Amino acid sequence: MPDASDASPTGESDFEHRPVTDQSFENALAKARDGVRLSVADGVELITTGTDHEGIDRHRKELVLEAADRRRAEVVGDEVTFVANLNNNVTTACNTGCLFCNFKDRSEQFRSSYQDDHGGFTKTPSESRDIVADAVDRGVYEVTSVSGLHPALALDEEHLEILEASDRGDLNYRPAAEYDVDPGTYCEQLRAMDVGGVHLHSMTPEEAYHARRGTDWSYEEVFSRLKDAGLDSVPGTAAEILVDEVRSVICPGKIDTGEWLDAMEAAASVGLGLTSTIMYGHVENEMHRVLHLEKIRELQDRTGAITEFVPLSFVHEETPLFERGMVDGGASPAEDELMIAVGRLFLDNVDHVQSSWVKYGDARGLKLLTCGADDFMGTILSEEITKRAGGGYGEFRSFREYTDMITAIGRTPVERSTDYEQRRVVDPESAVVGPELGPRADGTPLLD
Repeated sequence: MPDASDASPTGESDFEHRPVTDQSFENALAKARDGVRLSVADGVELITTGTDHEGIDRHRKELVLEAADRRRAEVVGDEVTFVANLNNNVTTACNTGCLFCNFKDRSEQFRSSYQDDHGGFTKTPSESRDIVADAVDRGVYEVTSVSGLHPALALDEEHLEILEASDRGDLNYRPAAEYDVDPGTYCEQLRAMDVGGVHLHSMTPEEAYHARRGTDWSYEEVFSRLKDAGLDSVPGTAAEILVDEVRSVICPGKIDTGEWLDAMEAAASVGLGLTSTIMYGHVENEMHRVLHLEKIRELQDRTGAITEFVPLSFVHEETPLFERGMVDGGASPAEDELMIAVGRLFLDNVDHVQSSWVKYGDARGLKLLTCGADDFMGTILSEEITKRAGGGYGEFRSFREYTDMITAIGRTPVERSTDYEQRRVVDPESAVVGPELGPRADGTPLLD
């Protein structure tokens, strides 16, 4: 029987797309078990546990989770991977106004003329270099950098010259001289963070759009310059929900779905790896979630560059969506499980599905490793975005903790590189467990 406690907490909105299909749950489940490529209708039936009734049916949910866990075992085996990484977000200054976000601070508050404290930050390229150099010395080999859209940030010196000469008033540009801290350019920041062979995972499609404003440059041109500056792969964030009727509600100032896909395809075309995400559990419905999965699957069909799918459960506290009464919570535990499971079953061309301990916490994160996920994120020496939105989980995970937790659920802990090409099985019996894949990693703990 359906359990009302498992029902979606998000309110109903007047959307064109609704979770209604002409498929049955039983047929969709049979296709999933047989490894047949799922349709959108199939995905909706699975993620709702059947549109023939209200709420989530516990028994049907377990059948979907079992199918996804079996598929996970077939595709990647029993390994649970993780990476030694650092988050170095350059700035919180942003004017985009996304209603799901409390990471940014209005960029006007960063100007030298603003006298009050705003609690945000901007790092210079030199400061970024020092942060990354220290982390690389401690064994980190991946740096993730996702930042606000600071008006002074441009792609490079040529882009700055174009912006300074423009008389357009719609480019969200102000000279760095008007701010207390000069963030430099995107290319300067990347060159600063390109320390000791570290892997740079940065420049979302939204940031790439910001890095070409006021020019006629293609995304290929932008990502080529970023790659020359040290960029190795592009995070598939800023995707949120890739359905424009949802984006117009939660992030009307952001690029639309087509622009996001164009940027990601361009990044892949110049040889950059990609990840993919979804941010769910706010105003969207189950049809939107599956339509998003379809966009990701089609992008992977075209590029083959996506290494992993990362479901991000909306953290609602201290966000405008919650403060304005547009949502009264985030996704339920059952919805989290089904998002992971249907992600695994629907994305038949993406090998890896991540369980985010930052979003879900340790216990829930481990549970999701039995619902189709096989990756458990990274060490995350700093994580400001979820924390600022009210997330209550920590900002560091040691290799010893990873090893103990993963072996406790009967799986094999494996240190991996960002692109999953390098792997090292971690021996849980070792006295000292630490990263070894990085250029300066020697197996010692990241923190003393």
